[in-house]
Amino acid sequence: MAAVSEFRNGMAILHNGDIWVVAEFQHFNPGNWRAMIRTKLKNAKTGRVVDHTFRMTDKIEEVRLDEKDMQYLYEADGNLYFMDTETYEQTFIAGALLGDQKRFLKEGNLCHVMFYEGKAISADLPFFIEFKIIEAEPAVKGDTATGVTKSAVIETGAKVQVPLFVKEGDVIKIDTRTGKYLERVS
Repeated sequence: MAAVSEFRNGMAILHNGDIWVVAEFQHFNPGNWRAMIRTKLKNAKTGRVVDHTFRMTDKIEEVRLDEKDMQYLYEADGNLYFMDTETYEQTFIAGALLGDQKRFLKEGNLCHVMFYEGKAISADLPFFIEFKIIEAEPAVKGDTATGVTKSAVIETGAKVQVPLFVKEGDVIKIDTRTGKYLERVS
């Protein structure tokens, strides 16, 4: 058990039966009350972020998470399979844990996988990935208003909004956190 005064960014804790990572924390002393710590906790499995306030007398259990960069292989039976590029050892994660980011997984991507007690519990994609456009609506002549976008399908089958000048066969860079188009890659 550890005291909440030992919080630091990136620290993994066991709280309410789940594993949480401290995203940020702040000590505060409200008037005549005792000191407290406000935190933003990120669920290690789902990625959900919540606010929680701890009293200075609270005790928390710190957990150790192991992290590895692993290569994404394939999806089968709702699970996503990854391989350690050094040992060639394979592991899997339930596809539901990646949520919306799963649509940007491409065979061969290197992902940051977190393990708890030897079991993979979550994976983070690289922030920026390049994709080939396999289907795009044609641009209409005269449609040149600023910021106009059209729908396009990338090689993973996901639909994204791209500028009018992007055409089928182009390679674009996507921010996997937001799903937004960043630039066309030459």
